[in-house]
Amino acid sequence: MNEYNIVTVEKNNFRFHFIPTNKFKTITFVMKCKAPLLRETVTKRSLLSSVLEQGTETYRTEQQLQQKLDELYGATLQIDTMKKGNHHIIHIQLEMANEKFIPGQTGLTETALQLLFDIMFRPHVANESFPETVITNEKRKLQQKIESLYDHKIAYANERLIAEMYKSEPYATTKDGYIADFATIDERELYRYYRKLLTEDDIDMYVLGDFTLNDMEQRVTNLFQRQRQSSMKETTTDHQQTIDQPTTVIEKDTLHQAKLHLGYRTYCTFQDEQYSALQVFNGLFGGFPNSTLFMNVREKHSLAYYIASRIESHIGLLLVYSGVETSEYERTLNIINEQFAAIQQGEFTEELLTNIKQLIVSQLLETLDSSYGTIEWLYQQVIGERSLSPAQFIQQIEQVTKEDVIRIAQQIKLDTVYVLAGEEVGDSHG
Repeated sequence: MNEYNIVTVEKNNFRFHFIPTNKFKTITFVMKCKAPLLRETVTKRSLLSSVLEQGTETYRTEQQLQQKLDELYGATLQIDTMKKGNHHIIHIQLEMANEKFIPGQTGLTETALQLLFDIMFRPHVANESFPETVITNEKRKLQQKIESLYDHKIAYANERLIAEMYKSEPYATTKDGYIADFATIDERELYRYYRKLLTEDDIDMYVLGDFTLNDMEQRVTNLFQRQRQSSMKETTTDHQQTIDQPTTVIEKDTLHQAKLHLGYRTYCTFQDEQYSALQVFNGLFGGFPNSTLFMNVREKHSLAYYIASRIESHIGLLLVYSGVETSEYERTLNIINEQFAAIQQGEFTEELLTNIKQLIVSQLLETLDSSYGTIEWLYQQVIGERSLSPAQFIQQIEQVTKEDVIRIAQQIKLDTVYVLAGEEVGDSHG
């Protein structure tokens, strides 16, 4: 398999990661700005991520900025926020055609790098303030985005489950922020926060594509420089919280199909040695179409419209999500619990175990087939403070035994059951 040659350089208060590869005909630049996930800053960060797309000192409107991207042979800009564990990340990505493959073109890379620098460090501002009309528009769009979550019931149920399960912990904070905060964020306040972010966030920059390493390193490090102040201390979560009894939260809605979502504490994150066993457990439980949940809850008992599980690698959360008839949610929950107990007792074949491990490896290789997927995989290691190459990860997955899966399954505890259902369901209890 293709092992990437990654060169990491810490310079100018950045961490630069250069990944030369001839796998793609594009060059991808990504900046990841990381700060603690805090209720008091998350709305500002979310709003800021969309404001930065609205213009620079040179290209002062969204239209002018888009026109410049079009001139760069249809370069694409994407700015978004994400949360990974107790971190909030602003993701800025610029992908462009590699001038190596465009006859007679030089200077494209230089222009794109300058544009990326300007988007981050020279946005459209006047008098220590973002344009008032831009802030008003972006607040309106962010409000629509936050409110629309309610219409996407699977995502809404996930968000509500996490809010209940982590209510006394930072991870309950939503990545998009809160409409209630808008009143205190004007164009000056957001600019003040932006200046603070530039000096306090941890910033990792990735450059992936077909380029000469020394040349690209020089171009990037000559341009990207910043002052640094000590950032806020990271918030930590006690992953060892003990659970006496799972909490059940039932909320009513006008739904034909109930959402039954379960949150488990795994006491295992990307940093831990058992992480590969956790990945295999998740694959067996609900990660794939041949997993026990899918085969039993959906196929055998025809109880779920959909059912799957996934893990949040940096907080130690295992999430099961399913859509069921409201009248069948308790029966479905019982069968999910039975399947969980069956894995804990080793009731799965070596053949299925081997098959799941192959699927995990295929999934990783598929992820590494895109520049975005590759960068996300590499950034996992920054967040998790653990260096793990694709080859090492694959080797660890292949070495996971039945006993390893049983061991990790026995330490996982169901924390919260969240049900979003029609009127005929019983009242909320905890």
